[in-house]
Amino acid sequence: MGVNVAIVGATGMVGRTFLKVMEDRNFPVDKLYLFASSKSACQKITFRGNEYIVEELTEESFKRDIQIALFSAGATISKQFAPIAASHGVVVIDNSSAWRMDENVPLVVPEVNPQDISWHKGIIANPNCSTIQMVVPLKPLHDKYKIKRIVVSTYQAVSGAGKKGVDDLERSLRGEPCQVFPHPIANNCIPHIDSFAPNGYTKEELKMINETKKIMGDSSIKVSPTTVRVPVANSHSESVNVEFARPYEMEELIEVLKHAPGVVVQDDPQNNIYPLATYATGKDEVFVGRIRRDETVYSGLNMWIVADNIRKGAATNAVQIAELLIKNM
Repeated sequence: MGVNVAIVGATGMVGRTFLKVMEDRNFPVDKLYLFASSKSACQKITFRGNEYIVEELTEESFKRDIQIALFSAGATISKQFAPIAASHGVVVIDNSSAWRMDENVPLVVPEVNPQDISWHKGIIANPNCSTIQMVVPLKPLHDKYKIKRIVVSTYQAVSGAGKKGVDDLERSLRGEPCQVFPHPIANNCIPHIDSFAPNGYTKEELKMINETKKIMGDSSIKVSPTTVRVPVANSHSESVNVEFARPYEMEELIEVLKHAPGVVVQDDPQNNIYPLATYATGKDEVFVGRIRRDETVYSGLNMWIVADNIRKGAATNAVQIAELLIKNM
């Protein structure tokens, strides 16, 4: 038995990936409604062999039999339309930053805190892509060894800025000026994602700090991030250093990761096996490798974490939340 689903931002990169993931995971859809801006309305999108016409999103859009709405149209649209949808009994799963730190809105990664779905009031927030892939492998380690501190440096693909980011990379490779990034992205690494706050951190970095604590349910975890845009089309990579409160044995720790939901361990550096962006692209799992002890601190660990930022970092995580909702219906 299917559910009635709406996609808001259906013509965007994440919106189209919502549909691809729903097809891949055999998500049970009865009726499907596609919404976008007036500029994108009337486009045709095919889903499971059927053609759908994209409608303009208006305040009247949710006055019909919609049960779940997946939003990926930016924070401004979400702030305006998510409460309207919720008022009509629709459960909104929102991919923007609009609701993530609202204390009345659960921020959910299904492998980490699925129980938080139970207290939603009509809106559930999808975390930042770089946060999602980090907490999936860290949560089981936190449960066993208790994380005190995380130092993370990200290597974020241009698709994190949407299609316009991918276009900017292609533009930069041709020697043309960038229109999205503040500097040429080709042959470059830019330590600047989103705007800078007064304390010198970017908003992207602050998201990782605050969202990690909320998702993990532990405000005592210290997070020190540096987020960097790199000339890679898709899939984010992260160098993650963790300091635990308890000692660990490496073999046991790796077994914990191997049995963690949504995690694939690729850790055989002697044979050049470790997570790569090219391998992670198109997949829903989070890949972990280069696992080694940090010998400079008590109970420290280094890891390399890679995931497809458009799938697990956005669309797949949202669809997984929807799957949990269906189980509880």
